[in-house]
Amino acid sequence: MAFRLETERLVMREWRDDDLDAFHAINSDPKVRETLGPIMTRDEVRALIERLQKQQQKDGVCFWALDTKTDDRLIGWCGMIRGDHPPITNKLEIGWRLAYDAWGKGYITEAAKACITWAAEEFPNEAVWAITSENNARSRAVMERLDMIHLSDLDFDHPHVDPDSNLLRHVTYCTKEPS
Repeated sequence: MAFRLETERLVMREWRDDDLDAFHAINSDPKVRETLGPIMTRDEVRALIERLQKQQQKDGVCFWALDTKTDDRLIGWCGMIRGDHPPITNKLEIGWRLAYDAWGKGYITEAAKACITWAAEEFPNEAVWAITSENNARSRAVMERLDMIHLSDLDFDHPHVDPDSNLLRHVTYCTKEPS
């Protein structure tokens, strides 16, 4: 059975091949990419969707496609992956990305709360982790609304970011203090 997680206004679901155009539009918007990195080409977005589909098959989690219920529009993603670098290697990492015209409506907080509740049921012994560039104030505000704890001693230079980028330094948040 395909993954589906619903909130009052949103649906998180597995990726489909026909998501490419809408997700490319999101990832080619300079406002969206400002705190994420360079604009993504259509081929890069296609490869990203394919990686997410493989992660879903392998781990049962990924950053899921995020649709609005009112019009079934793909507005971004929200979900979980297994972290692939320190300090979050193999940890349950929540992440989100949203179309610029959907910002400021509470969608990400709503979706992320549902993801954290889902994770608590599916992975009861695991905390949920989140990372973002230290200058991504919007994502950090979401993490704080989710009552996540900033673990400043685990802040790091992201290994997949250009060392000369202003996005290099990342902050680390967690749903509970690690033991």
